[in-house]
This record gives sequence, structure tokens and C-alpha cells, in this order.
Amino acid sequence: MRPRKIVAAWVEAFNKADADLISNFYSDDATNHQIADGEVVGKEAIRAKFEQEFSTADMVCIIENIFEDGEWAILEWKDPLGLRGCGFFHIINGKIHFQRGYWDKLSFLKQHGLPIPQ
Repeated sequence: MRPRKIVAAWVEAFNKADADLISNFYSDDATNHQIADGEVVGKEAIRAKFEQEFSTADMVCIIENIFEDGEWAILEWKDPLGLRGCGFFHIINGKIHFQRGYWDKLSFLKQHGLPIPQ
């Protein structure tokens, strides 16, 4: 499956808020580096991070664009509350090997009524 299609399927899994389902998109040694949160390494650690995030807030990803360049897919997204971001996905052998995401954590925390770190 092409990187663009994998990311589109990843968004469907994300919107189901199912950490086990979404973790299946990652290679065993994958890295998910959300700039606002830091780096998570390994499929199991990524699954645990999604499990924690899905239990903290109701999140919905709406695709604005998906671009593809070789083994890379770039996702521009928004959510129903107006937050916007982008993600870069390096896909190797049909699995996400590396992901980097950019979004405004302060706006996210405020929109979801979550505590703001001091």
C-alpha cells in the first residue's frame, strides 16, 4: 500500500481512539516524535502513549491534505475545535518507521480543559 493510503487508514484508526489498532501501523522499532511532547520509541511505547492520550481527550483528525513523496507521506489536518497541525510519516515496508508531528499543545490543552503545566 502506498504511503498516502497508509496515512489515510492511520487517520481512520486514530478516529476510532483504539490504541491497539493504531499501533499496528508502526514497525517494532518505530519512532513517534511529536514536537510538543517529545520522542516515543518502539511500537509498544507508542501504543501506550496513544492509550494514555485517548483516555485524556476526545480527539478527531480531519484530513485537509495528504501529500506523498517516495517513502514519505505528509498529513495536513485539523480538528472540530479549530486546532491545526501536520505530520510527516516515513513508511518502510508498509509500516510507519518514523513520524514527526507539529501542533500547538497550549491551544489543545485549553480547548480540552486540561491542566496547563507551569
